[in-house]
Amino acid sequence: MFLRLLLSCGLLMAATSAAAMTIYKYTDANGVVSYSDRPAPGAQVFVFRDRMVEHLERQVRLDIRKQKGGDEVYVRNDLYAPVEIELGFGALKNVSGAPRSIRKVLPARSNQRLALLTPIQAGESMRYTPKFQYFLGDPSGQAQGYRYPFPWRGGPFRLTQGPNGQYSHFGAKSRYAMDIAMPVGTPIVAARGGVVIKTENDQSGGGKNPSGNFVRVLHDDGTMGVYLHLKQGSVSVREGQRVEVGSPLALSGNTGNSTGPHLHFVVQRNTGMGLVSIPYQFSQPLEVLPNFALRGK
Repeated sequence: MFLRLLLSCGLLMAATSAAAMTIYKYTDANGVVSYSDRPAPGAQVFVFRDRMVEHLERQVRLDIRKQKGGDEVYVRNDLYAPVEIELGFGALKNVSGAPRSIRKVLPARSNQRLALLTPIQAGESMRYTPKFQYFLGDPSGQAQGYRYPFPWRGGPFRLTQGPNGQYSHFGAKSRYAMDIAMPVGTPIVAARGGVVIKTENDQSGGGKNPSGNFVRVLHDDGTMGVYLHLKQGSVSVREGQRVEVGSPLALSGNTGNSTGPHLHFVVQRNTGMGLVSIPYQFSQPLEVLPNFALRGK
């Protein structure tokens, strides 16, 4: 069975072009799902969504406190990581003190007042529309050279899709990610020390999040390692916990937008109001599966 899954994953291995490959999903009479790059009767196009749903709005938010003399505008960051924010105001009516735009980095676990809005005409109501966006990380950090030990125990396992993969590694957040096929339940460990800043542990099967269950770790140089598609209920670390190389994180799984049991490992950093994946190397050679879609070439 695992060989069959490896073959299915190998179908999705990266090729030299960064253009997206169309993948077709089949479900046979026994309910077995398989994937191919070739259409056939009854097959449906499999749509990959290059995004992570981390629900940061629960931990990074505007806090507007109405006072007798006006409105105090705070931004609260409950994450164990800095966030870059941009705040502005539109549709102003009877408002003084509204900045055109504020862009800054809020430290982890902080709450800052960024504006005090007061009425131009005392006694009359103010109207305004906040424009607020935010991204994880501090863009001023400098990524340090680092070779990552394998983030799993056991094996040997093989790469099924690498950087700029035609199937799904062509978006900004996953361009340099690597997919490694492995059985569900393989121990996943930290490949680099840092602080756990976000986890998801409750998804089963496809779930609502394309990333499935995951762990995000902030490294000391501001980069972040993200371990995706983990087994439901297996995440063993908590947000705010410090981990070292080799610390147990979870078990591998097949959750989210996954075509078979594997670990998706990506390193990201904020380059200025946006997370992008960055190149990285493992400290040991990692073999690849043949690209069966191209007859082993």
